[in-house]
Amino acid sequence: MDTLGTGTVPALAAASEVRRRHPWRVVSALAGALLLAGVSAVVGCRAADSDGVTPVPQALAFLPWLLVPGGAGLVLAALGRWRTGMVWGVAVLAVTGWYTQPYGADTTRPKGPILAEFTVLTSNTEFGWATDDLIATVKREKPDVVFVEECSFRCSDALAADLPKADYPYRDVVREDGSAGSAILSRFPLKPAEPIESVMAMPGAVATIGGRDVRLQLAHPSPPLPGDDGKWHQELGRVREFAKSAKGQPVILAGDFNATQDHALFRSVLDDGALHDSARLIGQSRTWSWPADRTTPLRTQIDHVLVNGDSFKATSARFLKLRGTDHRALLVGLSLYGG
Repeated sequence: MDTLGTGTVPALAAASEVRRRHPWRVVSALAGALLLAGVSAVVGCRAADSDGVTPVPQALAFLPWLLVPGGAGLVLAALGRWRTGMVWGVAVLAVTGWYTQPYGADTTRPKGPILAEFTVLTSNTEFGWATDDLIATVKREKPDVVFVEECSFRCSDALAADLPKADYPYRDVVREDGSAGSAILSRFPLKPAEPIESVMAMPGAVATIGGRDVRLQLAHPSPPLPGDDGKWHQELGRVREFAKSAKGQPVILAGDFNATQDHALFRSVLDDGALHDSARLIGQSRTWSWPADRTTPLRTQIDHVLVNGDSFKATSARFLKLRGTDHRALLVGLSLYGG
């Protein structure tokens, strides 16, 4: 799909329509056409349920912010007295605004009695730099299950030394340095499960919670780096295949997905696995989790806790600041039902 060509015809029309006008109006209309063409390319991919190629996946992560260049394009078209551009701009803003709505159902329908109520924490410690704050947060919040991404050697050593085995007797730690290491800590008994193949470890386990087997899976696919987003497509696709294969089971799929609700691949993880985003269920689908280490309005939610709706109900969701990482941790309360 050649999305970058979606604005070519309107742009040429702009040049034809304004060629006899005052030069500054010509410049204004053409500048507006360029902005609207860029926004249209990205929003066109969103409408087509495609993540496209660089720079589309990167721009989709911040889709609500496309209202800014879209609005600027409309203003420039108005200043240039370009009627076609004004209609185009209104249409672009309307479509972009439509897609800022939360994705997925806002309720779940678990069956049977409540078997257990517990909390889940997921945190990307950014090469282990936020390990000290993570440990302090775990001791304060006392989550029952902890997913840790980018757990370096220092991180795994500190978790072993500073979080007592009595508190978290069950652990699945992939000991790698830098961003490759990961860990799952649990108060509930764990049995081994097949990990998802990836550059950065994505371990899995089966926890016994309230007498039921619950599949735990850590998610941390490679990010969609500009010009090198193939690995992201591949690994997030493997996460989707896992979700599809685990459909119908009690599943908790949590971590740094490097993807938002505006990415087609992430939506397919939800849809193919019949999963729900806990933050969405609590009304926080646009609450940001990244980047947390700098002052910028351009923030988005790429850290998620996903659950299947016929086994779980989300009761709370909080994003927590940790020093030393560019991610906010996510703490979710869950109720497990026995259907």
